[in-house]
Amino acid sequence: MKINQAAELAGITSKNIRFYEDQGLITPARDSGNGYRDYSMEDVEQLYRIKLLRMLGISCENIRRLQSCELDFDKCMDDRVAELEKTCSNIEHMKTMCIVLRDEVDSLSEVKASVYLERMAELEKGGAKFVNARMTDMRKRKTGAIISAIVMIAFVILVLGAMLYFNKTDPAPKGVIAFFIIMAAVIAVSIGYVLKQRIDEVKKGEIDEASKY
Repeated sequence: MKINQAAELAGITSKNIRFYEDQGLITPARDSGNGYRDYSMEDVEQLYRIKLLRMLGISCENIRRLQSCELDFDKCMDDRVAELEKTCSNIEHMKTMCIVLRDEVDSLSEVKASVYLERMAELEKGGAKFVNARMTDMRKRKTGAIISAIVMIAFVILVLGAMLYFNKTDPAPKGVIAFFIIMAAVIAVSIGYVLKQRIDEVKKGEIDEASKY
């Protein structure tokens, strides 16, 4: 069956399935005639299992390890229970702090932030977390994309600079030099465009959306 049929049966989107394939969680057969993906009912059942585990918050990496028998199923579930208990504890700490702020002050201007930050610091020493994990992950993704773009642009500039340097001793036709300069500019602009798209995806949550099942 085609990807849209498999997506409909599994109750997910084609984008979800492609994401699973990119993560190495499912590998459908290929039609010998046209080379297109040919999903079987076994693939659909695999998608159901992946969907179930993802809805429970199991990471793609752990699902991959479960599939390859590198990770024991019971241990995976136990670890997830411990993570959820920790998350619930952190949520309770944040909830308590919100209630304290609501009861102790009437407006933002009255908040003595240093006092509450000290309380939170003490709680964090005990293992509590007050940082929004999703926002932290988003910042990491944006930073990673920016660094990758900078490295690529720096590489293009380095190559172009080396070419211009050696051109001094062995001059090439001006047309060739102009061509390479234009190509370098096009590559730099393309990298900037891809970077913008990536950051927009992160901001809009499209990456998270593709991994929600």
